[in-house]
Amino acid sequence: MEPFTSISSAVRIHAGDGALDRLPGELARLGAARAFVVCGNSVATRTPLVEQLRAALGDRYAGCYGRMRKDAPLEDVEQAAASARAAGADLLIAVGAGSVVKATRVVAIAMGEGRPLEDLATRYPGNGPPVSPRLLAPKPPIFNVLTAPTSAQNRGGSALRRFDGGARLEFFDPRTRPAAIFWDSDALMTAPPALAQSTGLGVYWRALMSRGAVRQANPLAQAARLHAYALASGALRRLREPDADARLEMCAAALLQNRDEEDGGRPFDAHWIARAVYALGAALFNRIPDLDQGRVHAALTAPALRHFASLCPDAVDQIGEALGVPSGSSRTGAVAAAVETAFTAAGLPLTLGAIGAADRASVLESTLYNFNADRARELAMHRDRLAAMLDEAAA
Repeated sequence: MEPFTSISSAVRIHAGDGALDRLPGELARLGAARAFVVCGNSVATRTPLVEQLRAALGDRYAGCYGRMRKDAPLEDVEQAAASARAAGADLLIAVGAGSVVKATRVVAIAMGEGRPLEDLATRYPGNGPPVSPRLLAPKPPIFNVLTAPTSAQNRGGSALRRFDGGARLEFFDPRTRPAAIFWDSDALMTAPPALAQSTGLGVYWRALMSRGAVRQANPLAQAARLHAYALASGALRRLREPDADARLEMCAAALLQNRDEEDGGRPFDAHWIARAVYALGAALFNRIPDLDQGRVHAALTAPALRHFASLCPDAVDQIGEALGVPSGSSRTGAVAAAVETAFTAAGLPLTLGAIGAADRASVLESTLYNFNADRARELAMHRDRLAAMLDEAAA
């Protein structure tokens, strides 16, 4: 067995009916007096959650920034940080799914570091690995109240969308991991089925990709990968129904994906198929706001199998095993077909629609600037494969 290190962050999980009732106690445990809420417009105006938090927190409620948009635009994060700072916030509560959760981490970074965010982002030297600045200033603690399952819930890294659609701004600060996470049944049921399914598909996709890298993982990462896939695949079909348990199970699968990484796994770059889809997908939905993560991953995974399988045949075999595809000489094609069947059964289109030449060029360039998928800067050697994936998915 290869040596490995497991480092677990301290976080409390409160799940099920009435989980939010425990929020004031968590606030008191940390000695926080000014809790500031960050959420999107839908949560702020179409759910009772902000008013519920205001009532629960009483005079410890410091205010709310309720305009965070999809994929966390830099401008929104800067405005949220200014509002939280003006309110004297000493704790942040993210209410939402992936975009809001990762945005709130960067809000904490902006509040703690007090410098322009562009100066704090990961840098990409011309010929060398990416470099993440060390962000040493104290940060306000964060609570995450999920409205949909997301593997962003217990991480220290974040990415923001640029105004101009260029490469994402990436940040890493372990001090922004949450102190508490709430999977409240009623809060999870506020998300429309389409959102729950989209975010759930992101969790399922990552579980399927990690299922393709079980044999080479250490025992702790193996356990996380196997059970995350079991939970995600079992819950996926039920997300379109009013089923709180399905959403809770998908939240648990997403948390196991976080623990995979804490236990020494590398789920984002487990193999070439995962790397190519993750990097190209992130560039696509950063550049084209109408695309979301679930749709992008659904459209790119089969093309990635067809164009990258020769670089990771063992991953193809393990993904095939998870999907029940028999071994054989044409297994790559059969696995790609099984992936397409899984996504179409979930109601997702397998194409992205027309993408113009300027957008294609920008997307392919931005794909080469993704820390999680390409820490060794190797994707540049496979521009032709990435372009072929994009051509196939956008046909």
